[in-house]
Amino acid sequence: MTLNQEQAGVLGDIFGLSADEQKWLQVVPYKGTLPTAVPTDPLIYRWYEIVSVYGTTIKELIHEEFGDGIMSAIDFSMDIQRQADPKGDRVNVVLSGKFLPYRTY
Repeated sequence: MTLNQEQAGVLGDIFGLSADEQKWLQVVPYKGTLPTAVPTDPLIYRWYEIVSVYGTTIKELIHEEFGDGIMSAIDFSMDIQRQADPKGDRVNVVLSGKFLPYRTY
């Protein structure tokens, strides 16, 4: 959600944000669209690559475990944590979405 200048100011006061930091609260976030068909940001591209390479496998594993349906992106939560590793810290991402079976009419 994007805040207007007044709302950003209120949160800025609460959290001690500078005027520049408050401006970031007024920027429209990406919501289901990126500026290019294939992401150019390296981190976002890696997510794109994960889905491109493993998406069909993830889909089949979900269908095998739950039956035909989808994972909700609305009733959804995500947890991101640093995982220490001697070869270099790892990013541990857990996605949790409600399973929604396909409806038959």
